[in-house]
Amino acid sequence: MDNRVPPRAAAPGPRRRDRHGRGMRGPIAPPQVPLAASRAEVFADLVQDSVERLERRWPQLADIDFQVLEVPRLEGRGDQVVAWGDEAVPLGGIVPARDGRPARVVVYRRPVEIRTKGRDERAALVHEVVVEQVAELLGLTPETVDPRYGED
Repeated sequence: MDNRVPPRAAAPGPRRRDRHGRGMRGPIAPPQVPLAASRAEVFADLVQDSVERLERRWPQLADIDFQVLEVPRLEGRGDQVVAWGDEAVPLGGIVPARDGRPARVVVYRRPVEIRTKGRDERAALVHEVVVEQVAELLGLTPETVDPRYGED
């Protein structure tokens, strides 16, 4: 009688074990749930919130494009760059409608972020910039566009 135990089959390659709990075994949230929005996405949401607040009072804003850019461009003429001079860096701007293109309101993300500390302060400044640019585009005062302008 043979009492020997048959040898085990060898595993196909070395067996690795995560002894310290490091490493992910799979996604930590479903793909449709954002784990973290980028600063640019959060800023664009602030602009969109401001526009939606104003659209309730001014439905014609639906015909205006709202855009977020990182920084304002310096205007160049040939090989010269024309800076803003003594003026502060702009926080927003407008591009009037022309050649079949709709009017556009632009908010510059980095200059606004630099001037604010928290989300609430940033949201207030974004709303001020949007109101000022819409007022300029429509030829109105900011107080006409938003009666609560300047209250914060």
